[in-house]
Amino acid sequence: MNRRRVALIAHDQKKDDMVAFARDHRAYLAACELVATGTTGGRVSKACPDLKIRCLKSGPLGGDQQIGAMIAERGVDLVIFFVDPLTPMPHDVDVKALMRLAIVYDIPMALNRATAEAILEKEGASIPAPGR
Repeated sequence: MNRRRVALIAHDQKKDDMVAFARDHRAYLAACELVATGTTGGRVSKACPDLKIRCLKSGPLGGDQQIGAMIAERGVDLVIFFVDPLTPMPHDVDVKALMRLAIVYDIPMALNRATAEAILEKEGASIPAPGR
């Protein structure tokens, strides 16, 4: 069976949430082929050194577009993108393009932790108890 190919992305104000998510779900993620935008991947790698993550460029420097290209080439099966809706993003057009590609290619895309955990739960991954 092929390994699930998962992209991890988080806006600056959501990077701590992504690190906590990765810690809580490291067993699931360890069984996946992981790719991440640069800063997010670096933060997750530092917190979870046992996870093998291919780090791309930072989102504003082209990382979102690199993941978009991977989606278009069918190189990503799931996108977990913790979005900060309250902070303006200078590269908002790249974020919208990435979301559009996920929709066009029918790739599941979780934009917050609750949705990411719902996807993992549907796949049979164990979810930590509330109050983590």
